[in-house]
Amino acid sequence: MEVTTDSEAPPARRGEGLLLVDKPAGVTSHDMVLAARRAYNERSIGHLGTLDPFATGLLLLLLGRATRLATFIDTEPKVYEATIRFGAETDTDDATGTVVRTAPLPDPQRVRDAIAALTGRLMQVPPAYSAKSVDGQRAYDAARRGEPIELAPVPVTVHEWLVTEQHSDWLSATITCGGGTYIRALARDLGRATASAAHLESLRRTRCGRFDVRDAASLEDLRNAPPALRTLLVVSSDE
Repeated sequence: MEVTTDSEAPPARRGEGLLLVDKPAGVTSHDMVLAARRAYNERSIGHLGTLDPFATGLLLLLLGRATRLATFIDTEPKVYEATIRFGAETDTDDATGTVVRTAPLPDPQRVRDAIAALTGRLMQVPPAYSAKSVDGQRAYDAARRGEPIELAPVPVTVHEWLVTEQHSDWLSATITCGGGTYIRALARDLGRATASAAHLESLRRTRCGRFDVRDAASLEDLRNAPPALRTLLVVSSDE
């Protein structure tokens, strides 16, 4: 079974369907869910992948009975626009954290070589400040207590890095990857692989599968003029 959307289908009922939203920085993914609940008067809302508060970009929300279709919606690959800062590693692997290590800036060629090595099927250690759970304990809760959990590496897939700008102390890249990949961890590992240090300075998700942030509603839209929800169609994959 495959779930798709149909631009020619009539709009979904007010509280039922798919909603694309563009999350601003400083707002949690849960805040966007709450805004959608108020906008559509619908309590049953699920999301297809969160974003960290400092990150911006595409969130996919399912409202009402559409939440039952979550496992059938293809949201890969995911595409991010990332800026990585060299010279310092932080405890959160991003710009919101505390610097825990500094190092000289990397050689540009070593950066290019490391990017090639960080492409493909990888084993990635999640950030200490992540939602990973060990023995019922969230990693970020343990990290905030000063007792970080040792997290096991997990398999992830990085399809492509497209470097759009590179300088001695930072670079910008469009990164295409599979679900479960932490771009923060990629930034951390890029620094380590170049005998330097690095953290993620900014992040924006622009695509999830066929869905594009250019078609998403803003938080202001949800508050002032909520768009019609997208109708989901269930298509049999049997020939």
